[in-house]
Amino acid sequence: MQRYFLSRIGQSIAIIIGVLFLVFFMVRVTGDPAALMMSRNATQEDVEAFREKMGFNRPIYVQFADFITHAIRGDFGNSLRYRMPAMQLVLERIPATVELASVLARALGLIGQSVPNFWLALILIIIFAVNLQWFPSFGRDDWKSVVLPAVSLALFPMGQFVRLTRATVLDVRSQNYVRTAYSKGLSKRTVYFQHILRNVALSLISIIGIQFGYLLSGSIYIEFIFSWPGIGQMIAESVAGRDFPLIQAIAIFTSVVIVLINLLTDMAYVIIDPRIKYG
Repeated sequence: MQRYFLSRIGQSIAIIIGVLFLVFFMVRVTGDPAALMMSRNATQEDVEAFREKMGFNRPIYVQFADFITHAIRGDFGNSLRYRMPAMQLVLERIPATVELASVLARALGLIGQSVPNFWLALILIIIFAVNLQWFPSFGRDDWKSVVLPAVSLALFPMGQFVRLTRATVLDVRSQNYVRTAYSKGLSKRTVYFQHILRNVALSLISIIGIQFGYLLSGSIYIEFIFSWPGIGQMIAESVAGRDFPLIQAIAIFTSVVIVLINLLTDMAYVIIDPRIKYG
């Protein structure tokens, strides 16, 4: 097991390094980064001064080494729009996104599989914010503010989670070892906790890791629709404003979080089921 954990940690580090590489070059493959970051009304002198300030006139390998050195410390420069450290802005928005992704996690039904959440968001605004005026349609103030965006975001993954849980439980209950456990005289509670739920957890752990990535990506347009001050809204604003230092910080932060979630998922998987080979 220890060898497996070390192997997965090494793979995760390699993935993060790959993400750093891609994030660094994604700005440069689209053209001159200085011209992209500057306003369209900027003069050539302004662009040259900005290129000198940002170090884009240095050799590419020097820029990459400098980028990696600073990225390891969490330094991605200042946001062009907010004039603040990019990573600091990302960390300030994280609580709002986590709150939105975690509320109502056990209360949503099966219709989420067939209802697009951006369409649902608009319908909820019309019904509950405009007509009934029960909840606000934008912002993050009191507990009412989180209800509509949380339902819109969480309905699809929770519907998938409920369907998978039900299907897996029905499948496990029909296995021979469950019938054998009942024939030994074990109580229903013991069979469920020691035999059924333990095996059901294997499937659920995998889907939880996948859904976490969905919640982060799906929050982009949900936060934009509801003007929710989280990572998703910041992504939309930074792309529209060509704020590449902030885009880089968000991309790397979210990638690292997803890699860590997947790493923890794999570790939990082998802990629950020792039969898995640690290759």
